[in-house]
Amino acid sequence: MTEDAACAVAHGEVPVDTGGRTLVAVFASPVADFLLRYGRDLGFRPVLVEPDAERATPDGVDVRSAVPDLGPEVDVVVTDHHRPELGTVLRDVLAHDARWVGIMGNPRHVGPHVAALQELGVPDTEIKRVHRPIGLNIGSRTPPEIAIATLAGLLADRNDKPGGFAF
Repeated sequence: MTEDAACAVAHGEVPVDTGGRTLVAVFASPVADFLLRYGRDLGFRPVLVEPDAERATPDGVDVRSAVPDLGPEVDVVVTDHHRPELGTVLRDVLAHDARWVGIMGNPRHVGPHVAALQELGVPDTEIKRVHRPIGLNIGSRTPPEIAIATLAGLLADRNDKPGGFAF
């Protein structure tokens, strides 16, 4: 992109091609709310997968009770690693050709998704598709900060960039 074209985009003079991207947040949570809200602003089509209808709070978001068809234009972020449905929902996500799959969690501990997926017979090659930790390491602590770090990481990954300040 030339400097003039980048300037025109920054001033809102030309639309940015978002490539039909979809962002799926799995499980309703404060982080999911911010991910989907900010994701929409970045050109993602926001989708929430929430098996528990009482937890789903649709706000201009496509809400699904089960994992929909996921193609190579889809990024998936699991926002709660304590849910009992974690293994089955993640197994269903991995059965599709999603571009990127990640789960929130502390990188100093083995993620509970690993054992849950192994118990369901998911092959290690598929389990390794799940990114953890997710997002850029900016020291985020609050749900909006986690959402921003996650989305920045997704954009860097999608654009084949390292993220951070390496150029």
